[in-house]
Amino acid sequence: METTETFESIVRAEFAPKSTYLNTASNSLLPARTVAALHEAALLRAEGRPLTPLYEDVEACRAGYARLAGVPATRVAAGASVAAHTGVIAASLPAGAEVLTAEDDFTSVLNPFHVRGDLKVRTVPLERIAESVRPGTALVAVSAAQSADGRLADLAALREAARAHGARTYVDFSQSAGWLPMDADAYDFTATVSFKWLLGPHGAAFLTVPEDFGGLSPVLAGWVAAEKPWDSCYGPVAELAHSARRFDLTHALFTFAGLRRSLELIEELGVAAVHAHDVSLADRFRAGLAGLGHEPVAAPGSAIVSVPELGSRQPGLSEEGIEVSNRAGNLRASFHLFNTPADVDRLLDVLAG
Repeated sequence: METTETFESIVRAEFAPKSTYLNTASNSLLPARTVAALHEAALLRAEGRPLTPLYEDVEACRAGYARLAGVPATRVAAGASVAAHTGVIAASLPAGAEVLTAEDDFTSVLNPFHVRGDLKVRTVPLERIAESVRPGTALVAVSAAQSADGRLADLAALREAARAHGARTYVDFSQSAGWLPMDADAYDFTATVSFKWLLGPHGAAFLTVPEDFGGLSPVLAGWVAAEKPWDSCYGPVAELAHSARRFDLTHALFTFAGLRRSLELIEELGVAAVHAHDVSLADRFRAGLAGLGHEPVAAPGSAIVSVPELGSRQPGLSEEGIEVSNRAGNLRASFHLFNTPADVDRLLDVLAG
């Protein structure tokens, strides 16, 4: 009971939503501590003070995310988008390499492989992705949780299949990092953005790589990717960072200033507690939908619930102060730590009306 009370008191101190906000799969609410950090970062610029603290925030975010991901900070690159990280991975593949992907996965996980033009991109239903790895598959790229409907990939089966056939693995945790425990060390490459379940502002993304960099070339490297960035502002970079920082992109400093506090909050609460909270709310919604005669897309254990044929209700729900998404005609509700059972019940009540 004490743990539950502590969880709830911390959350109440950080969030005061003015709506029934059930749309974290699009972007999260910002904690109060994050808003305060963003304000302070803006004042640094406005008042002409040194920006040193903002660069320290980048490294604190790298270390904080590394702890959540279960890898050393030396294996974490700080960038701006999953698409950019995917592009670096796509650029490393030889012409003709086969990339196995899931149908209708999020574009940022897929498109860089397609625009190469000389890769064999094979697409299968998510449920068949592990069984579809075959000899000659160079890379399997998939989201841990599907953006459109919350379905979870069977990552354990995928790892085994990839290992059996010598394929590399690339997993996007954008829709799960922060509520679903992850072990980035189990995959060759992983990525995530900052503005969903990690509770951060837009403009930051993380990439994890193996200790030996997995054959990646830092094709997007600028001065921040140097071992000594401030000595590498002019001319070609003479010495790339000895860590995954060689894959960094120029940092959105305000974003990292805020994200540092968001990551601290996730770590303070614990991913296991957040997971239990989020999934219990999603399950409550699923149970309530059954009572209304609606069947969501099957996604057991997910914090995202997608309901076929109800996407058209989204504008009306927004007018009622309930924020959800319309994805491919489906109503998508996504639950996070600032949501309560009352939020779920209010959505169900309006849907029933």
